[in-house]
This record gives sequence, structure tokens and C-alpha cells, in this order.
Amino acid sequence: MIVKWRFGDMKMNRKLLLSFIMLVSIPLVLMGYYSSVKYTQSIEQKTIAYSMKMQDSMMVRVDDYIEDMMSISSIPAYIDDLKQNLIRSNEYYAERQHDSLEPVMPDHFPQLLSIQRGIEGELGFINSIKRGANAVYLFDKYGNSYYSIASGGIRSHLDASYAYWLDKLEHSKGEAALLPTEKYISNLQSEKYAFTVVRKIMDRSLQPIGLIAIDANISVIDDQIAELDQVTKGKSLIVDQAGNVIYDSRKQLVASNLITDETVKQAKQWRGSFFHTEAGEQWLNIYSTSERTGWKVITSIPVSELTSETVAVRSVIWITTIIAVILSVAVAIVLSYAITKPLRRMASLMKRVQEGNFQVKFPVKYRDEVGLLGSQFNRMTVRLEQLIQDIYEMETKKNKAELQALQNQINPHFMYNTLESIRMSAEVNDDSSTADMIATLGKLLRYSISELDGYTVLRDELQHVQHYVELLNYRYPDRFVLQCEVEQELLNRPVIKLMLQPVVENAIYHGLDERKSRMFISIRTVVSQHVVAIRIADNGIGIEPDRLAQLNEGLGNPRRFGVAPGPEGEGAKSGGIGLKNVNERIKLQYGPQYGLSVSSVPEEGTEVEILLPVERRAMRSG
Repeated sequence: MIVKWRFGDMKMNRKLLLSFIMLVSIPLVLMGYYSSVKYTQSIEQKTIAYSMKMQDSMMVRVDDYIEDMMSISSIPAYIDDLKQNLIRSNEYYAERQHDSLEPVMPDHFPQLLSIQRGIEGELGFINSIKRGANAVYLFDKYGNSYYSIASGGIRSHLDASYAYWLDKLEHSKGEAALLPTEKYISNLQSEKYAFTVVRKIMDRSLQPIGLIAIDANISVIDDQIAELDQVTKGKSLIVDQAGNVIYDSRKQLVASNLITDETVKQAKQWRGSFFHTEAGEQWLNIYSTSERTGWKVITSIPVSELTSETVAVRSVIWITTIIAVILSVAVAIVLSYAITKPLRRMASLMKRVQEGNFQVKFPVKYRDEVGLLGSQFNRMTVRLEQLIQDIYEMETKKNKAELQALQNQINPHFMYNTLESIRMSAEVNDDSSTADMIATLGKLLRYSISELDGYTVLRDELQHVQHYVELLNYRYPDRFVLQCEVEQELLNRPVIKLMLQPVVENAIYHGLDERKSRMFISIRTVVSQHVVAIRIADNGIGIEPDRLAQLNEGLGNPRRFGVAPGPEGEGAKSGGIGLKNVNERIKLQYGPQYGLSVSSVPEEGTEVEILLPVERRAMRSG
């Protein structure tokens, strides 16, 4: 069975508690959640804005550095001595070439030494202009090299590097070219990384006479990136437009190509930010692009680092929210019980009033709505008690009137029958037995004319019936036999007066069978858990079923005997006045569940059962 929950069926304190929770706790929780989310978003936005600003500043400095390197690469075009020595180098090596292009060992070393010293002296000057330039290489058009090294040695495979640089400048007309970071081994067998600016050296007729290459160690970017990574606690990556890694703050991807990497692919706009997950950890990627070189710097920040501060703030927010919720719920509980306690007290008092106790009083402490309700409750109980007392007094007077009316019905009827018996006996016998009859009649009259609103005991009721049967036997000698089988402990049980005699009288005058010489009347008792049954049986002519049903209906027992109620008053007419009066008196004294019922078998006899309570009840008539 499914029980539908309804708010209106809840107790008042639960309604108030639920209302407090909905009005206070839920807004607090939502406010805490909204505050933590907005704070996290604010931190992310500020981090992105600050990181982009630092990236732009860093890229400006890198761009200026590269621009300076490009400017330095153009210096040889303005130094005539350098250009003359480079032309001398070209002429020197041109004279020593055979048609087979096989090189010939030089035989004028002083001339070669002069060329080398002139070129390398100028290169030393160029190399000292800008900090961070590892090496400056100068090549004539035959690939013969001259260089100036600041630190770390020269490239070990310089001829291969020259071929690579020359290929990149194939279509150049003297413009500088910025080449991505390369990994190389120096002649000192150390591993180096450098990005390079290369440019053709042109004579006055704009013909190439050589090539200059300036290697810049990526350590020059470290100074620019270190501050950014220190602030963001992340890692930075610089890639060119082809996906070549120019710089990696962790030194793991330098000189590699990441054109297929998902992080590089997502950084497709000029600048922006995005999230990605790597090895189960979430990263915030912020990127921007250099307008001068096209290099893209990507800074990756772990979200755990980004939100480390927000986690602490969020914890404080949630702890504060939980404490506020607990306090609000505690206050709600106290207030709900404080408000509903007087109402529960009043409900308890109402239950006691419902059980019949009208002496209860509601203690009025305050003049609020509950106090006013309590005052009205007290007035109501006083008024109810007064009304019930009035009704009780009215019922008492009514019962006395009814009992008096019943007595007035019984006494004339009984006395008429008794006097008729004495009259007939005197006419027939004219002897001393009349005196005995009159003495017995006196006992009957004294018992019957006393007040009927008092109690007697079952012993006196049985004696009264015996006197009645004795009088009948004077009229009809030895015609009636009375047998009493009553438990000894019931003889002193209080009962209403004149309860048995009318039933016996009804049995004799309505059940006498003229075909039988004697009529036996038995009175016996049966005690059960809840009732005492007094059964008065005779061996008379019995009652026909239809008339028996009407009789029980008149006594108020139609359903007990399986008959439908007839028209009002029909049963009363068919039943004797004595049975009806006794039945009504019992119901008035003990309640509607007690009284008389009749059972009978035609030609065999009739039995009347009187049901009384086991314990004596207080008299309803007062």
C-alpha cells in the first residue's frame, strides 16, 4: 500500500523545522556554492589575463633580442675591411682551384693568415656587441669558414650546418632569416641548443660574396621565461609556425617538432586559453603569438596549482556555510519546539477533556496568540463542565420521572391480580387460609410499594417471587412449582427492585398450559467474564415464532434473533407490560447493552434471559 506524503499532514514542529531549513539552509548552501564557483572562475580569469600580459611582455623582449641579432647580421655589409678580406678570401681560394675542382694546398700562408686575422678580428667585435650570441660564423662563397666563439666551442660539423644555412637562403636577396632551434655537438663534445640568424653578404653590385650566421643560445630566453613559470608554477613552450620547438622550459622537447601534438593544434588562434588532460591531470593552457616572428608561446599551468588557493578559500566558505547551516537548524529546532510546545500541551489537555476530565487548566504565561487560545480553552472547559452537569441533572430528573411512571404502571396491575385471587379464595374456602394469604399479600405490598430508584439484593428478589408463587398456589393449589438454582455468592449481589416478579407473572399468565397439571418455573444464574445471566424458564405453551420475533423486537433485540425490525410499537403491543417495564428499567440503570431477551419452543416452554453487568455500576438516577 502506497501512502501519499502531504505537507499538511505533518506535525507543526516538523512543518516549522522544514520551513526554516528551506528558507535559511538552502539559500546558505546555494550562496556558498555560488561563491566558491565564482571565486574559482575569478582566479582562472585573472590568471589567464596576467599570464597573457607576462607572455606579451616576454615576447616583446625576445622579439627585440632577435631584432638586434638581425641588425647585427647586417653589420658586415657596412664594414669595408671585412668585405675586402672576404673578397680576398674568395680570390685566394679561387686561384687554388683546378678544373677538376680538387683543392690545392695553399703556398702563401702569410696572405691567408692576414685574411683570417682581418676577418676574425672584425667578427670578435661583432660577437661582443650583443650578449647571448654564442658564435658568429662567416663563410666565403666557397664555404671556407671564419668564426668568433664566446664560449662552448664551435659546431663540430660546421660544413653540414653551412650547407643547411645556404639552402635556407637559396632565394634570399640579402634578407636575414631566423632559423629554429637546433641541437648540435661542439668541438668540445658538449651538447648545445641554439637558434640562428643567417644572412647573405652582398657586394656593391648586390652579388653574394659570403654568408654570416649568428648562433644564439636558448639560455637567453630562460631569463624571460623563468619569471613567468615561477609565477604560474607551470611550464612554457615556444614553437614556430611549423611546429618546431624553439624553447622548452623543461628542456625535454627542444629542437623537436610538435605539429601533430594536440596542445599545439588547439592553440590555433592568435591568442587564447583552453583546458586539456594529460596523464590524469588537468592543465590550463594560455597562449599568445609574436607579431614579429610568428612564434607562439604556450604556458601550461596545472589546475591543482591554479586552484590550490581556491581550494583553501572554498574550504573556508564551505566550513562557514556548514556551521551557519548547523546553527540555523539548531535555532530552527529550538524555535519550532518552543512555538509548538504550548500547542502540544493544549492537545494533551484536550485529550484529557475528551476522556471526561474537565478539571484541567491551560497555564497562560503570555498574552500572545497561544495565550489567547489557552484562555479560550479554559473558558470552554468550564462551560462544558457546567453544561454536562446541567445535562446530568436533567437526565436524573427524567429517569426519576420514568421510574415513577413505571411504578405507577406496575403497582395497580399487580394489586388488581392479587386482590382478585384473594376474593376468589375467600368465596371458595371461607376458612382460616385467607389470613395466610393476606399476610403474604402484605409482604408483597410492602416490598413493591417502596421506592423503585434504589437497589435491593438478589436474595430479596427471589423471596419476593416465592411469596408471589405462594399466593398463586392458594388460588390454584399445588399448580405452580418454583425452583431456584442460584450461586451462593450472587445472593447478596445488588439488583434493581421488582426485576424477577413481573417476568414470572408474565410466564404464568401467558404461558399456562391447561393440559398440564403443574407448571414448573425455574430461576438459575450463569456467570461469564463480563455478564451475569439470570434465566427464568417455564414448561408452558411456548410462543409462536412470529410472535416471539415481535416480542424481542419490542424489547430491542431484533438482530440477536435473526429477525427484521417491524413497525414501531408493534412489538410493544404483543409483549406484556411487565417484560417491557423491566427491560427499560435495566437499560436505564446499566446501559443499552443489557436487558431482556426471550427464547421459546412452541408446546415446550419459554425462557427469559436477563443480562446484568458483573460489577455493580453507580446508579444512573443518582
